[in-house]
Order: sequence, then C-alpha cells, then structure tokens
Amino acid sequence: MKLDRLIQILLPHDEKFYLYFEESAQNLVNAARLFPDLCSGTLEERIRIVEKMHEFEHLGDAVTHKIYAELSATFVTPFDREDIHLLASALDDIMDIIDGSASRFVLYKVQECPTSIKTLMDILEQSVMELRRGISLLRDFRQVVELQQVLEKINEYENEADTVFEQAIAQLFEHEKDPVRIIKLKEIYVGVETATDKCEDAANVMESLLIKHG
Repeated sequence: MKLDRLIQILLPHDEKFYLYFEESAQNLVNAARLFPDLCSGTLEERIRIVEKMHEFEHLGDAVTHKIYAELSATFVTPFDREDIHLLASALDDIMDIIDGSASRFVLYKVQECPTSIKTLMDILEQSVMELRRGISLLRDFRQVVELQQVLEKINEYENEADTVFEQAIAQLFEHEKDPVRIIKLKEIYVGVETATDKCEDAANVMESLLIKHG
C-alpha cells in the first residue's frame, strides 16, 4: 500500500463529504422521480413541477458549494481532492440538465409527450437511483463487487438511452412534418439523453476511486 494512502486511512477525516454526496444524490433521485410527471397534467401543473425542479436545482447548487467549501477547509479528505471535485461537479451537471430540460417543456409549450421521451426519463430515473446506491458505497471501498455492479448498471442504462434516443430522433425526422416541433422535441430528447451521459461521467469518477482505493 502506498504511504500516502496509508496515511489517509490512519488519519481522521471529515465525514461531511459522505453526507454531502449522499444529500446531492438523493436530491437527484427526487428530481428524476418528478421528471416524468411533466408528460401529463395541465399547463399549471407543469409550471408547478418546473418550479419544484428549480428548488431541487438550487438545493443541488447549495450542496455543491458546501462540498467545495469543505474541500478548502479540510486537511485530510476521505479520497483525492481532485476526485471529490470531479464527482461533485458531475452530480451538479446532472441536476442542471434535468432542470433545464424540464423548463423547456413549459417554455416550448409541449402539448403531447412522445412515448420515447417518457422512456428516456424512466431510464434516467433508474440510472440516478443506481448512482445514489453507488454514492452510499463510497464509505467502504471493500464492497468492491457491489460497487462494480452499480457501475455496470449505469453503463447499461447509458447504452439503453443511446439506443432509445437514436431511434426516437430517426422517427421524429421521418414522421413529424412541423419543423418547429421537430426542433423543440429534439432539444428535449438531447437534454434527457445527455443527463444519462452525465450519470456515466459520475460513474467513471467512482470507478477511478475504486481502482485507487479498492
């Protein structure tokens, strides 16, 4: 075992990082669970959902800032400072994209939600739930098998989202005649699919941690 890693294990370090990451991950789960509700309901209900998404986004920003502040104030961290920063940024990116995509539903006055968008939202929710599970496992890097399973599932969801996205865009271009609607729906498709990509980015950071500390 490397000397710096041994020192990192033996010295006390701030438990707040784990709590903050878990808080951020739970916030993402809450947002991802609410996301599909945009596919139904009145305009007023959708506006309320978007307002709630903004609240989730603000909470996510607040947690991210707490992580950065703690990073500056803590001498010994539970794992590498760069990885803490990367993981916090990845989680923040996911929330930003979900919030932005939700806003477009109202801004673009989308009346009908294609089935494939709902499918992408469901995939995103499953991916985020796995991400939360993975975050909880960071407290103990001895749970190698469990964490590897989480990373594999997130990768599978990202691949599944890619397939759904490509097929949906092809169908959109083939069957939709209104060019404005094509642009609106394509932006929403891209947003939801990008959020699943960002889940994989967060998973990649956790994989790096597993390699370093597992």
